[in-house]
Amino acid sequence: MADKIKVLIADDHPVFREGLKRLLDTRQDLQCVACASDGEEALRLASELEIDVAILDVAMPGLDGLEAAKQIKLNKPNTSVIILSAYDYAPYISLALSAGASGYLLKDSDFRDIVSAIHFVHSGKAVFDMKTVRNITSYFPDHKTEPVTERCRLSKRELEILTLVANGLSNKSIAQHLGIGRRTVDGYITRMFGKLDVKSRTQAVLHALIAGWLTLAEIKRYGSHKNYS
Repeated sequence: MADKIKVLIADDHPVFREGLKRLLDTRQDLQCVACASDGEEALRLASELEIDVAILDVAMPGLDGLEAAKQIKLNKPNTSVIILSAYDYAPYISLALSAGASGYLLKDSDFRDIVSAIHFVHSGKAVFDMKTVRNITSYFPDHKTEPVTERCRLSKRELEILTLVANGLSNKSIAQHLGIGRRTVDGYITRMFGKLDVKSRTQAVLHALIAGWLTLAEIKRYGSHKNYS
């Protein structure tokens, strides 16, 4: 099928790597076009082949998954990256975001969640296991939550839109929900990115969670996995 999403898997554990490949190959909408056992091989394959989504383990010999993600995004910016790791470790998650990854899932994730994540990142969205989000927020125990009136230089409307972004609404859905134009929403989000010095919706939401401007209770639409569209 011409419209199959082409996937690269990089993991140094052959059983996990081959097992995930076989599961992906059972799908009519996905195609595992290559497998790598380390980051350097993943980087080479990503540069040689047409890859839509790269699924990378964190801990691999030689070039690790985080550095491989950074270089893949540098060389092939249209390739989306998912970090699939055994480690629910806040610094890894932060580094994955900095490297340009669009997703961070744990290896005990259900296969259906992995498939959904592939589709999300391929469509330009991001997905993170909510356990990883909680881990990030707990990584800053000394942070003092600012009063509502001092929320991150964001206006009331900007904070309202950020809350809707955190709940997985697209720009179009936010516009419909608030009764404003799609371009108006686009403008608000662009200004928010500038104020927060971030480059993606995911980074904006995590910034707000860490700072205490949003709470996990306000992010309630998608159960255990969150899509930040």
